[in-house]
Amino acid sequence: MDFNVKKLASDAGVFFTRAVQFTEEKLGQAEKTELDPHLENLITQADGTKNWTDKILRQTEVLLQPNPIDHTGARIEEFIYDKLDKKLPSRATNAELLGQYMLEAAGEFGSETPYGSTLITVGEYQKRLGGAERELLQTSAVTFLTPLRNFLEGDWRTISKERRLLENRRLDLDICKARLKKAKQAEAKATAAPDFQETRPRNYVLSASASAAEHELRVAQTEFDRQAEVTRLLLEGISSTHLNHLRCLQDFVEAQATYYAQCHHYMQDLQKELSRCANAVGSSHPSGDVCPIPISSSSSQKPSALAMEQTQITVTGARKAKVLYDYDAHDSSELSLLADELIAVYTVPGMDPDWLVGERGNEKGKVPVTYLELLS
Repeated sequence: MDFNVKKLASDAGVFFTRAVQFTEEKLGQAEKTELDPHLENLITQADGTKNWTDKILRQTEVLLQPNPIDHTGARIEEFIYDKLDKKLPSRATNAELLGQYMLEAAGEFGSETPYGSTLITVGEYQKRLGGAERELLQTSAVTFLTPLRNFLEGDWRTISKERRLLENRRLDLDICKARLKKAKQAEAKATAAPDFQETRPRNYVLSASASAAEHELRVAQTEFDRQAEVTRLLLEGISSTHLNHLRCLQDFVEAQATYYAQCHHYMQDLQKELSRCANAVGSSHPSGDVCPIPISSSSSQKPSALAMEQTQITVTGARKAKVLYDYDAHDSSELSLLADELIAVYTVPGMDPDWLVGERGNEKGKVPVTYLELLS
């Protein structure tokens, strides 16, 4: 490979001279040309945009996929970009994987058993939740993460490159200013010397040196002004970036809202499915007028269907009950509840054992027993 030795030496000399100028500025031994206040303000805003865009991008990735499924250590970027190709990714979401395990377990325990059939029901809904999560990941990647990443890897790199060029042009300008200042000081000193007439040839050289320094300064000033204008135009484009990211943020929130609405819908349907399953099991209970109703000793945590203590209680007459948690009625046959309020409850023949009839003044409707603490 051929090298241009002269150019290499020249570049090395320029780099060294800039380094000296930069060091002397830091030590307060050289003057520094200050940028236009408007340009300085644009640079500050751009730095803030870059830093916060990077933080928001990284934290959004953590939010969407805190524990990547790929056990080989693939990063979130790989997981998301699988979806950008609009191909079925090779890795399942956590919910899909859980659903698959439940379905496989049901096959081993027996799909006709109460536990096996419930595993199938829950497993199918977990897979639906995983599908909703997959859609959220894909939408967020396309509408939010990718535009932010494009700014950092595209526009910001261009801005950084032009800012480095501007800094070099500024250093060159200040170097030329320093050279001209030294040349004029030397010329003035020679002119004031007693033997001025005898050293005229030398003074001519000094004058020529000052003229050359003035020419270099004009060229450096022109290049600095041109680069400052280019940098300013790029930095002013940050406002357009903010508008674009604003639209992307709105799309991201819309995707989240859709996802959480789907999850809420799926979980409501799953609860109803489980209630029907429990009703089918309860109807075959040996005691016709006795059904298992959970009694909670504390209202700080919602009781688990598998972990709650079960007590056999006859529920033929009206009783008082304390509401443990807020409950929103799903239809006109149900009664909405507020935590800590007291209501009257009773059952009717053939009613789902997981539900009671609740009364509050003139209001009446079905209420879930898991939201109540029976008092009498």
